[in-house]
Amino acid sequence: MTQSIQIDPAATEMVVEEVLGAKIPVFADRFHALHEVLASSVEYGDRTYIVSLEGRLTFAEHARRVSSLARALSEEYGVRPGDRVAIAAANSQAWIETFWATVSIGAVAVGCNAWWSGRELAHALELTRPTLVVVDERRRTLLPGTDAGESSPVLVIEPDHERLATAHPDAPLPSADVAEDDPAVILFTSGTSGRPKGAVHTHRNLCSVLGFHRSMDAMAATYGDPVAAEDKVYLLAMPLFHVGSLHNLTVPRLATGSTVALHLGAFDPARVLQLVQEARVTHWGAVPTMANRLLDFDRVGDYDTSSLYAFSLASAPSSTAFKERLRNHLPFAGALVDSYGLTESCTAVALATPLDLAEAPGTLGRPIAGVEMEVRDPFGTVLAAGEEGEICVRSAYNMLGYWENPEATAAAIDADRWLHTGDIGTFDEKGRIRLSARRSDLIIRGGENVYPAEVEGVLVEHAGVRECVVLGVPHDDLGQEVAVVVVPVDPDVEVEALVCLLQEYAARELAHYKVPSRWRIDALPLPRNATGKVLRTAVAL
Repeated sequence: MTQSIQIDPAATEMVVEEVLGAKIPVFADRFHALHEVLASSVEYGDRTYIVSLEGRLTFAEHARRVSSLARALSEEYGVRPGDRVAIAAANSQAWIETFWATVSIGAVAVGCNAWWSGRELAHALELTRPTLVVVDERRRTLLPGTDAGESSPVLVIEPDHERLATAHPDAPLPSADVAEDDPAVILFTSGTSGRPKGAVHTHRNLCSVLGFHRSMDAMAATYGDPVAAEDKVYLLAMPLFHVGSLHNLTVPRLATGSTVALHLGAFDPARVLQLVQEARVTHWGAVPTMANRLLDFDRVGDYDTSSLYAFSLASAPSSTAFKERLRNHLPFAGALVDSYGLTESCTAVALATPLDLAEAPGTLGRPIAGVEMEVRDPFGTVLAAGEEGEICVRSAYNMLGYWENPEATAAAIDADRWLHTGDIGTFDEKGRIRLSARRSDLIIRGGENVYPAEVEGVLVEHAGVRECVVLGVPHDDLGQEVAVVVVPVDPDVEVEALVCLLQEYAARELAHYKVPSRWRIDALPLPRNATGKVLRTAVAL
């Protein structure tokens, strides 16, 4: 007789409620604000919340330090609900504590890309007008000379954070009178038409994401997962200004009592594997570039990775052949999973299990709990399985909109709260989604999004450039690299000298991963269609 499997309904039950004017599935048993998550985490006491090769932080210690820091932000810096606190720093315990202190008093954490140039950081600060800018020493040097840097108080992590996190040891847990759909976080997505846009994520968005993780834990336990939810250890090796690290790793761990294994510094296979070994990491979500570097690292077998039983790919497309190489060469990649998500959705919108990948290589799986997904034609008609069109999604995970950019918000989210991703795909007969093209010209270099329009907008400002076009080209390690064809003002210019000049200029104005690594100088005008648009497919590199 077959025994029926019972899944905890408290963790998985969904109900339909009105969210911002649309009927949306939401978790019935949920947190309604992020300060509630912090308060609940105290029950985990001396269990480890964050572990790195430098030390450990318990849930109780974290709550005390965040409470002290929250009081300091309120009393010393005047941060109030709705104010923005910008964080421009490399991954650290201080970054995480600053995030929790900010959102727990009802302020909005602005996660700035730590790889930005001074120009890019200035744009983000001018757009969000933070009450406080929190930086590390390296990013501090980018602030002078920007209007926002001059007008906003600056808290430098190295000399200031530890003092503020311990100044008020008896401070009560922070809280704020916030609504579920009030802004909590702003993260940036590269702009299709130039500058990065600030995606606004609400308390509902983040609490919905952790609700999804709790439901996944409940289902995993039901189906025989050998590790209890609170005993799982998740490797964090991607930047905290991404939804993958912040929304889908840092936040859920505080709610479930599990552990963040925090890798500090640039990706180094030896140090990462040492952390896996010492922290007994169980889960790792990697971008393909990280996985590729593990394949090239000939000392994987020197480390004990036996604790690691869940390995997934995220943030960038990867081929079926690449996944097979991982399965064959990495001892922990046997049960490989894949996913599809975007900053605007706060989490993955589809998940491919090992069975999905075995049955349909290249699939990105089925929509996750709470996500409605449709494939539509240019007129908005919903298409049947096998027909290619734009992927549209609706859920409680969808962002509120783009910060102070109503035009871009209206273009991305319609009146019924459907997010138009711009990605092209098809459903198969089993309801699994397959991606055909991502946001037309998007380049994904090592897991980081690069929009050609942004790079082109910088290069054409140079006096030596008449016009240019930026393209993505295949790269064995990074997936793609950034290439550019430049039409110079002076057709007789010395090519090597111009390339050197433009590389130095681009490096000053753009994050390093956006700077083209392949250049071609061509005196002939770029090919264009009848409306004047550059025909990218006709450009030769």
